[in-house]
Amino acid sequence: MFRYDHQATPYCGTPPTPGELWRHWNFDPTLIVALLAVLALYFIGARRLAIGSRKQAVFVIGWTIAVLALISPLCPLSVSLFSARVAQHMVLALVAAPLVAYGSPVAVCDALFIRRPREHREEQHRRWNASLAAGVFAAALWFWHAPVPYDETFSSSLVYWLMHVSAFGAALWLWTDLLDPSPARALQILGAGAISTLQMSFLGALITFAPRALYAPHLTTSAAWGLTPLQDQQLGGAIMWMPGCVVFLVVSMLVLRRALILAGWFEDEPRPIRARSR
Repeated sequence: MFRYDHQATPYCGTPPTPGELWRHWNFDPTLIVALLAVLALYFIGARRLAIGSRKQAVFVIGWTIAVLALISPLCPLSVSLFSARVAQHMVLALVAAPLVAYGSPVAVCDALFIRRPREHREEQHRRWNASLAAGVFAAALWFWHAPVPYDETFSSSLVYWLMHVSAFGAALWLWTDLLDPSPARALQILGAGAISTLQMSFLGALITFAPRALYAPHLTTSAAWGLTPLQDQQLGGAIMWMPGCVVFLVVSMLVLRRALILAGWFEDEPRPIRARSR
């Protein structure tokens, strides 16, 4: 059973004060090497698959955003504020993950380590259930924002990285499905987007309207930033609630529009207006 150790030093260091925040960057050499290694492996696999330069560029943008979320002062700020930790999670799940997923990292990993023919990879991907991906993402989000496992990430670096890897991996799986252009999977993808919208909104609302502060690591660290622990928690819940709802709702509507176009309900391009004959 998890138990928060008040004497432990979190992975991102001790809580910073507002005046010293921008001097706190996380240049952990192991982390930097791991992040650069993933980027190098991606380029090797992308070259093998002849992935277009546009997809590679989007992947690099997404990966850069993920790197900044982990090494920038947002990392130590997340030790002080629950809202900063939630903001870090939302940057990774709602900004970095879709950009990285657009670069086809699953296909690249397949080409690097499994080396199946391309048609077999595509067929395997079509068998994935998008609702399962949404369920795994929801499970990761709810588990790591429950008070006990959340508190444990401040006592153990291993648990801290288990949280990030599992949550980001689940988000990548979900976005890989949500960005799938296959018409046959439109209803699956629409369902996954709806599930993600509802569960993230519900969790954000629960955190926002909780009657008391739930997260022990921030009970004594939010005051330096002019927030009570409950106000900090409410801000974090709102950060999860609003962006999560909007992003997944927009994606769901785009998928629905594409499905209706393919079904012939309306045309993708408006017809030109013809001049009336006299």
